[in-house]
Amino acid sequence: MTKLAVGAILAVALVAASPPGIIYIDPLSYNVVGANYTKWRNSSIIGFNPTSSPPPFIQVYDPSFLDATGPSPTIREIASNPGFVFAHEAPIYVPDLNLVFFANTGGGALSYSGWYNNSVVSMINMTLVDEALARTTGNVNIQVQTLNLSDDVQMVNGGTGPYKGDLLFVTAGRALLPPSIVRVNPSPPYNTTVILDNFLGRQFNSLNDIKILPGTDIMFFTDPAYGWYSGFRPEPMLPSQVYRFDPSTGQVRVVADQFVHPNGIAFTPDGKTAYVTDTGVFGGILGTNQTLPATIYQFDVEPTTQSFMNRRVFVYSDSGAPDGIQLDTNGNVYVSCGGGTHVWNDEGTLIGKIHLNTTTAQLVFTKSGLVLLAETAMYVVNIQARGMTLATL
Repeated sequence: MTKLAVGAILAVALVAASPPGIIYIDPLSYNVVGANYTKWRNSSIIGFNPTSSPPPFIQVYDPSFLDATGPSPTIREIASNPGFVFAHEAPIYVPDLNLVFFANTGGGALSYSGWYNNSVVSMINMTLVDEALARTTGNVNIQVQTLNLSDDVQMVNGGTGPYKGDLLFVTAGRALLPPSIVRVNPSPPYNTTVILDNFLGRQFNSLNDIKILPGTDIMFFTDPAYGWYSGFRPEPMLPSQVYRFDPSTGQVRVVADQFVHPNGIAFTPDGKTAYVTDTGVFGGILGTNQTLPATIYQFDVEPTTQSFMNRRVFVYSDSGAPDGIQLDTNGNVYVSCGGGTHVWNDEGTLIGKIHLNTTTAQLVFTKSGLVLLAETAMYVVNIQARGMTLATL
Protein backbone atom coordinates (compact mmCIF):
# COMPACT_ATOMS: atom_id res chain seq x y z
CA MET A 1 0.00 0.00 0.00
CA THR A 2 1.37 3.42 -0.95
CA LYS A 3 2.08 6.16 1.56
CA LEU A 4 -0.67 8.25 -0.03
CA ALA A 5 -3.19 5.45 0.42
CA VAL A 6 -2.21 4.96 4.05
CA GLY A 7 -2.55 8.70 4.60
CA ALA A 8 -6.02 8.67 3.04
CA ILE A 9 -7.16 5.80 5.31
CA LEU A 10 -5.84 7.61 8.38
CA ALA A 11 -7.56 10.80 7.26
CA VAL A 12 -10.92 9.03 6.95
CA ALA A 13 -10.50 7.51 10.42
CA LEU A 14 -9.52 10.86 11.90
CA VAL A 15 -12.46 12.67 10.34
CA ALA A 16 -14.82 10.02 11.69
CA ALA A 17 -13.40 10.38 15.19
CA SER A 18 -13.07 14.18 15.18
CA PRO A 19 -15.32 16.38 17.31
CA PRO A 20 -17.93 18.57 15.55
CA GLY A 21 -16.51 21.76 14.06
CA ILE A 22 -13.19 20.17 13.18
CA ILE A 23 -12.01 19.82 9.57
CA TYR A 24 -9.06 17.52 8.91
CA ILE A 25 -6.64 18.75 6.24
CA ASP A 26 -4.42 15.90 5.09
CA PRO A 27 -1.19 17.52 3.82
CA LEU A 28 -0.56 14.52 1.55
CA SER A 29 -3.74 15.33 -0.34
CA TYR A 30 -2.53 18.81 -1.29
CA ASN A 31 1.16 18.27 -2.06
CA VAL A 32 0.29 18.05 -5.75
CA VAL A 33 -2.84 19.79 -7.05
CA GLY A 34 -2.07 20.10 -10.78
CA ALA A 35 -2.33 22.90 -13.30
CA ASN A 36 -6.14 22.85 -13.31
CA TYR A 37 -6.43 23.58 -9.60
CA THR A 38 -9.02 26.35 -9.15
CA LYS A 39 -8.18 27.57 -5.64
CA TRP A 40 -4.73 29.09 -6.11
CA ARG A 41 -4.13 31.88 -3.58
CA ASN A 42 -2.54 34.88 -5.26
CA SER A 43 -2.82 36.90 -2.06
CA SER A 44 -1.47 35.83 1.30
CA ILE A 45 -4.37 37.67 2.94
CA ILE A 46 -6.68 34.84 1.91
CA GLY A 47 -6.53 31.87 4.29
CA PHE A 48 -6.09 28.27 3.13
CA ASN A 49 -9.56 26.70 3.09
CA PRO A 50 -9.48 23.97 0.44
CA THR A 51 -12.70 22.40 1.71
CA SER A 52 -14.58 25.74 1.40
CA SER A 53 -15.98 25.18 4.87
CA PRO A 54 -17.97 28.06 6.40
CA PRO A 55 -16.17 29.75 9.33
CA PRO A 56 -15.57 29.53 12.16
CA PHE A 57 -14.05 26.07 12.42
CA ILE A 58 -10.87 24.30 13.47
CA GLN A 59 -8.50 22.85 10.90
CA VAL A 60 -6.38 19.90 11.99
CA TYR A 61 -3.18 19.34 10.02
CA ASP A 62 -1.68 16.82 12.43
CA PRO A 63 -3.57 14.49 14.82
CA SER A 64 -1.54 15.81 17.76
CA PHE A 65 -3.60 19.02 17.61
CA LEU A 66 -6.56 17.05 18.98
CA ASP A 67 -4.65 16.80 22.26
CA ALA A 68 -4.77 20.59 22.40
CA THR A 69 -8.37 21.01 21.29
CA GLY A 70 -9.78 18.31 23.55
CA PRO A 71 -12.95 16.34 22.81
CA SER A 72 -15.43 19.20 22.42
CA PRO A 73 -13.87 22.50 21.29
CA THR A 74 -16.08 25.48 20.53
CA ILE A 75 -15.55 28.87 18.88
CA ARG A 76 -17.98 31.57 19.95
CA GLU A 77 -18.16 35.30 19.39
CA ILE A 78 -18.29 37.27 22.64
CA ALA A 79 -18.23 40.91 21.45
CA SER A 80 -18.78 42.66 18.15
CA ASN A 81 -18.70 46.15 16.67
CA PRO A 82 -18.89 45.87 12.86
CA GLY A 83 -17.04 48.59 10.98
CA PHE A 84 -14.70 49.60 13.81
CA VAL A 85 -11.46 47.89 14.80
CA PHE A 86 -11.99 47.94 18.56
CA ALA A 87 -10.14 44.68 19.34
CA HIS A 88 -6.70 44.69 17.78
CA GLU A 89 -3.82 44.93 20.22
CA ALA A 90 -2.32 44.40 23.67
CA PRO A 91 -4.50 41.73 25.31
CA ILE A 92 -3.68 41.26 28.99
CA TYR A 93 -5.55 38.77 31.16
CA VAL A 94 -5.76 39.46 34.91
CA PRO A 95 -6.81 36.16 36.54
CA ASP A 96 -7.66 37.64 39.95
CA LEU A 97 -10.16 40.04 38.35
CA ASN A 98 -11.11 37.73 35.45
CA LEU A 99 -10.75 40.67 33.07
CA VAL A 100 -9.14 40.98 29.64
CA PHE A 101 -7.72 44.39 28.79
CA PHE A 102 -7.00 45.28 25.15
CA ALA A 103 -6.72 48.16 22.69
CA ASN A 104 -8.01 49.13 19.28
CA THR A 105 -5.64 49.71 16.40
CA GLY A 106 -3.40 52.77 16.41
CA GLY A 107 -3.92 53.30 12.69
CA GLY A 108 -5.63 51.05 10.20
CA ALA A 109 -8.12 50.82 7.37
CA LEU A 110 -11.21 50.74 9.58
CA SER A 111 -10.18 53.07 12.42
CA TYR A 112 -7.31 55.18 11.20
CA SER A 113 -6.26 57.27 14.17
CA GLY A 114 -4.07 59.74 12.30
CA TRP A 115 -1.60 62.22 13.71
CA TYR A 116 -3.59 63.74 16.56
CA ASN A 117 -5.85 60.98 17.86
CA ASN A 118 -5.13 58.25 20.38
CA SER A 119 -5.94 54.57 20.58
CA VAL A 120 -8.64 53.33 22.93
CA VAL A 121 -7.95 50.88 25.76
CA SER A 122 -10.91 48.75 26.84
CA MET A 123 -11.68 45.71 28.94
CA ILE A 124 -14.16 42.84 28.90
CA ASN A 125 -15.40 40.98 31.97
CA MET A 126 -14.90 37.26 31.40
CA THR A 127 -17.28 36.40 34.27
CA LEU A 128 -20.07 38.11 32.35
CA VAL A 129 -18.94 36.29 29.22
CA ASP A 130 -19.10 32.91 30.96
CA GLU A 131 -22.54 33.64 32.39
CA ALA A 132 -23.89 34.71 29.01
CA LEU A 133 -22.41 31.72 27.19
CA ALA A 134 -23.96 29.38 29.76
CA ARG A 135 -27.42 30.63 28.79
CA THR A 136 -27.12 29.92 25.07
CA THR A 137 -25.39 27.69 22.56
CA GLY A 138 -24.81 30.62 20.20
CA ASN A 139 -22.81 33.82 20.20
CA VAL A 140 -23.15 36.65 22.69
CA ASN A 141 -22.28 40.34 22.59
CA ILE A 142 -20.92 41.54 25.90
CA GLN A 143 -20.43 45.27 26.20
CA VAL A 144 -16.82 46.29 26.61
CA GLN A 145 -15.81 49.08 28.96
CA THR A 146 -13.50 51.88 27.82
CA LEU A 147 -10.79 53.05 30.20
CA ASN A 148 -10.02 56.75 30.58
CA LEU A 149 -6.23 56.65 30.75
CA SER A 150 -3.86 59.57 31.10
CA ASP A 151 -2.13 61.32 28.22
CA ASP A 152 0.98 59.29 29.07
CA VAL A 153 -0.57 56.37 27.20
CA GLN A 154 -0.36 57.15 23.48
CA MET A 155 -1.15 54.57 20.81
CA VAL A 156 -1.08 51.37 22.89
CA ASN A 157 0.21 48.54 20.73
CA GLY A 158 1.34 45.74 23.06
CA GLY A 159 0.89 44.51 26.57
CA THR A 160 1.61 41.80 29.08
CA GLY A 161 0.97 41.05 32.71
CA PRO A 162 0.00 41.11 35.37
CA TYR A 163 3.39 42.62 36.28
CA LYS A 164 3.64 43.12 40.04
CA GLY A 165 -0.14 43.50 40.05
CA ASP A 166 -0.20 46.04 37.20
CA LEU A 167 -0.81 45.99 33.48
CA LEU A 168 2.26 46.59 31.35
CA PHE A 169 1.65 48.39 28.06
CA VAL A 170 4.00 49.50 25.33
CA THR A 171 2.99 52.49 23.24
CA ALA A 172 3.87 53.48 19.69
CA GLY A 173 3.98 57.16 20.62
CA ARG A 174 2.17 59.95 18.80
CA ALA A 175 3.74 62.76 16.78
CA LEU A 176 6.67 63.92 18.94
CA LEU A 177 5.36 62.24 22.10
CA PRO A 178 7.80 59.36 22.63
CA PRO A 179 7.01 55.64 22.53
CA SER A 180 7.11 54.20 26.04
CA ILE A 181 6.58 51.38 28.50
CA VAL A 182 3.76 52.21 30.92
CA ARG A 183 2.53 50.53 34.09
CA VAL A 184 -1.22 50.81 34.58
CA ASN A 185 -3.23 49.91 37.67
CA PRO A 186 -5.93 47.44 36.53
CA SER A 187 -8.44 48.94 38.98
CA PRO A 188 -10.05 52.41 38.94
CA PRO A 189 -8.84 55.10 38.54
CA TYR A 190 -6.32 53.22 36.38
CA ASN A 191 -3.29 55.24 37.46
CA THR A 192 -0.40 55.19 34.97
CA THR A 193 3.37 55.37 35.42
CA VAL A 194 5.81 55.67 32.51
CA ILE A 195 8.89 53.57 33.31
CA LEU A 196 10.83 53.96 30.02
CA ASP A 197 10.55 56.34 27.07
CA ASN A 198 14.01 56.52 25.48
CA PHE A 199 17.18 54.68 24.56
CA LEU A 200 19.92 56.77 26.16
CA GLY A 201 18.28 60.00 25.01
CA ARG A 202 17.07 58.73 21.64
CA GLN A 203 13.38 58.10 20.96
CA PHE A 204 12.32 54.62 19.98
CA ASN A 205 10.48 54.19 16.67
CA SER A 206 7.11 52.67 17.70
CA LEU A 207 7.14 50.04 20.44
CA ASN A 208 5.00 47.08 19.44
CA ASP A 209 4.99 44.14 21.87
CA ILE A 210 6.48 43.16 25.21
CA LYS A 211 7.04 40.06 27.36
CA ILE A 212 8.72 39.34 30.71
CA LEU A 213 11.49 36.74 30.74
CA PRO A 214 10.14 33.88 32.91
CA GLY A 215 11.54 33.85 36.42
CA THR A 216 12.69 37.48 36.23
CA ASP A 217 11.37 41.05 36.17
CA ILE A 218 13.30 41.83 32.98
CA MET A 219 11.33 43.14 30.01
CA PHE A 220 11.93 42.41 26.33
CA PHE A 221 10.19 44.47 23.69
CA THR A 222 10.09 44.98 19.92
CA ASP A 223 10.43 48.30 18.10
CA PRO A 224 9.43 48.41 14.41
CA ALA A 225 8.64 51.64 12.53
CA TYR A 226 4.89 51.17 12.07
CA GLY A 227 4.08 54.56 13.59
CA TRP A 228 5.88 56.23 10.69
CA TYR A 229 4.38 53.87 8.12
CA SER A 230 0.92 54.62 9.55
CA GLY A 231 1.42 58.37 9.58
CA PHE A 232 1.44 59.27 13.26
CA ARG A 233 5.19 59.18 14.05
CA PRO A 234 8.25 60.87 12.55
CA GLU A 235 10.68 59.04 10.30
CA PRO A 236 12.51 56.30 12.26
CA MET A 237 15.94 57.17 13.66
CA LEU A 238 16.88 53.70 14.92
CA PRO A 239 16.99 50.25 13.34
CA SER A 240 14.01 47.97 13.93
CA GLN A 241 15.28 45.91 16.88
CA VAL A 242 14.48 43.90 20.01
CA TYR A 243 15.48 45.43 23.35
CA ARG A 244 16.08 44.24 26.90
CA PHE A 245 15.15 46.51 29.83
CA ASP A 246 16.04 45.77 33.44
CA PRO A 247 13.88 48.11 35.56
CA SER A 248 15.98 47.41 38.67
CA THR A 249 19.13 48.90 37.12
CA GLY A 250 17.69 51.06 34.32
CA GLN A 251 19.91 49.31 31.77
CA VAL A 252 18.51 49.18 28.22
CA ARG A 253 20.27 47.34 25.40
CA VAL A 254 19.65 45.67 22.06
CA VAL A 255 19.49 41.85 22.04
CA ALA A 256 18.52 41.17 18.40
CA ASP A 257 18.43 43.03 15.10
CA GLN A 258 18.21 42.46 11.32
CA PHE A 259 14.41 42.56 11.09
CA VAL A 260 12.07 44.33 8.70
CA HIS A 261 9.27 44.82 11.25
CA PRO A 262 9.84 42.90 14.52
CA ASN A 263 6.43 42.44 16.06
CA GLY A 264 5.30 39.72 18.50
CA ILE A 265 7.60 38.21 21.12
CA ALA A 266 7.34 35.23 23.46
CA PHE A 267 9.43 32.88 25.59
CA THR A 268 9.25 29.21 26.43
CA PRO A 269 8.33 28.58 30.09
CA ASP A 270 11.96 27.84 31.01
CA GLY A 271 13.10 31.13 29.45
CA LYS A 272 15.72 29.38 27.33
CA THR A 273 14.13 30.04 23.94
CA ALA A 274 12.68 33.23 22.46
CA TYR A 275 10.37 33.72 19.50
CA VAL A 276 10.11 36.96 17.52
CA THR A 277 7.68 37.50 14.66
CA ASP A 278 8.57 39.65 11.65
CA THR A 279 5.60 41.20 9.85
CA GLY A 280 7.71 42.71 7.09
CA VAL A 281 5.07 41.73 4.52
CA PHE A 282 2.84 44.53 5.90
CA GLY A 283 4.22 48.00 5.21
CA GLY A 284 1.46 50.19 6.65
CA ILE A 285 0.39 52.86 4.18
CA LEU A 286 2.93 51.44 1.71
CA GLY A 287 0.78 48.33 1.39
CA THR A 288 1.95 44.72 1.28
CA ASN A 289 5.00 43.12 -0.25
CA GLN A 290 4.61 39.36 -0.26
CA THR A 291 8.32 38.83 -0.84
CA LEU A 292 9.15 40.26 2.60
CA PRO A 293 9.03 38.23 5.83
CA ALA A 294 5.89 36.77 7.34
CA THR A 295 8.19 34.78 9.55
CA ILE A 296 8.73 33.64 13.13
CA TYR A 297 12.36 33.47 14.20
CA GLN A 298 13.61 31.36 17.08
CA PHE A 299 16.56 32.24 19.32
CA ASP A 300 18.49 30.76 22.19
CA VAL A 301 18.55 33.09 25.20
CA GLU A 302 22.14 33.33 26.44
CA PRO A 303 21.86 32.49 30.18
CA THR A 304 24.25 35.20 31.45
CA THR A 305 23.78 38.17 29.14
CA GLN A 306 20.26 37.21 27.95
CA SER A 307 21.20 38.22 24.42
CA PHE A 308 19.33 36.40 21.66
CA MET A 309 21.65 33.92 19.93
CA ASN A 310 21.59 31.29 17.17
CA ARG A 311 18.86 32.91 15.13
CA ARG A 312 16.98 30.50 12.86
CA VAL A 313 13.68 30.41 11.01
CA PHE A 314 11.04 28.68 13.11
CA VAL A 315 8.20 28.97 10.58
CA TYR A 316 6.90 31.08 7.73
CA SER A 317 3.18 31.84 7.80
CA ASP A 318 1.28 30.95 4.63
CA SER A 319 -1.46 33.50 5.38
CA GLY A 320 -1.15 37.13 6.40
CA ALA A 321 1.69 37.75 8.82
CA PRO A 322 2.43 36.41 12.31
CA ASP A 323 1.53 39.05 14.89
CA GLY A 324 0.69 38.16 18.50
CA ILE A 325 2.26 34.98 19.86
CA GLN A 326 1.49 32.81 22.90
CA LEU A 327 2.60 29.35 24.07
CA ASP A 328 0.65 26.63 25.81
CA THR A 329 2.02 24.42 28.55
CA ASN A 330 3.03 21.74 26.03
CA GLY A 331 5.19 24.16 24.06
CA ASN A 332 2.76 24.59 21.15
CA VAL A 333 3.03 28.03 19.56
CA TYR A 334 -0.20 29.95 18.87
CA VAL A 335 0.14 32.90 16.51
CA SER A 336 -2.29 35.47 15.14
CA CYS A 337 -2.17 35.31 11.34
CA GLY A 338 -4.29 35.78 8.25
CA GLY A 339 -7.55 33.88 8.39
CA GLY A 340 -7.33 33.29 12.14
CA THR A 341 -4.88 31.66 14.54
CA HIS A 342 -2.21 29.19 13.45
CA VAL A 343 -0.70 26.60 15.79
CA TRP A 344 2.70 24.92 15.45
CA ASN A 345 4.33 22.40 17.75
CA ASP A 346 7.75 23.12 19.24
CA GLU A 347 9.44 21.54 16.21
CA GLY A 348 7.79 23.97 13.79
CA THR A 349 5.22 21.52 12.41
CA LEU A 350 1.88 23.12 11.56
CA ILE A 351 -0.62 21.12 13.59
CA GLY A 352 -3.76 23.22 13.29
CA LYS A 353 -5.57 26.48 12.66
CA ILE A 354 -8.52 28.23 14.22
CA HIS A 355 -10.12 29.48 11.03
CA LEU A 356 -12.23 32.66 11.29
CA ASN A 357 -11.84 33.83 7.69
CA THR A 358 -10.60 37.13 9.05
CA THR A 359 -7.34 38.43 10.44
CA THR A 360 -6.65 37.70 14.08
CA ALA A 361 -4.27 40.34 15.40
CA GLN A 362 -3.72 39.16 18.97
CA LEU A 363 -4.69 36.43 21.41
CA VAL A 364 -4.44 35.55 25.09
CA PHE A 365 -5.19 32.49 27.21
CA THR A 366 -7.80 32.90 29.96
CA LYS A 367 -9.60 30.57 32.35
CA SER A 368 -12.53 30.66 29.89
CA GLY A 369 -10.40 29.64 26.93
CA LEU A 370 -8.29 31.26 24.25
CA VAL A 371 -9.53 34.81 23.57
CA LEU A 372 -8.95 36.05 20.02
CA LEU A 373 -8.93 39.71 19.00
CA ALA A 374 -10.32 39.71 15.47
CA GLU A 375 -10.44 43.42 14.70
CA THR A 376 -14.20 44.08 14.71
CA ALA A 377 -15.05 41.12 16.94
CA MET A 378 -13.75 39.04 19.84
CA TYR A 379 -13.99 35.26 20.18
CA VAL A 380 -13.38 32.74 22.91
CA VAL A 381 -12.15 29.32 21.82
CA ASN A 382 -12.86 26.67 24.41
CA ILE A 383 -10.05 24.16 24.06
CA GLN A 384 -8.23 21.83 26.42
CA ALA A 385 -4.82 23.54 26.10
CA ARG A 386 -3.83 26.08 28.73
CA GLY A 387 -1.49 29.00 28.49
CA MET A 388 1.74 28.76 30.41
CA THR A 389 0.79 31.72 32.62
CA LEU A 390 -2.32 29.83 33.76
CA ALA A 391 -0.53 26.59 34.56
CA THR A 392 -0.63 27.14 38.30
CA LEU A 393 -4.21 28.45 38.54
